Amino acid sequence: MTTPERPYRRLTLSTSDKMIGGVCGGIAAYFGIDPTLVRILAVVLALVAGGGILAYLLAWIIMPKPGPAAP
Repeated sequence: MTTPERPYRRLTLSTSDKMIGGVCGGIAAYFGIDPTLVRILAVVLALVAGGGILAYLLAWIIMPKPGPAAP
């Protein structure tokens, strides 16, 4: 029994769907969901927990920019 190979995915900043740094667009592309939902969640976390701003800044620093496509 073999499992079908999944395409290689990498969490990167979005260059086409970004408002500030591309973090929410990159997360949305990785999970295949609407970027607006990720942005709303980020704002709610920033307002309620306060750690959302720090998490966003850390993700902006840590997440790599997309490179050339793999062959």
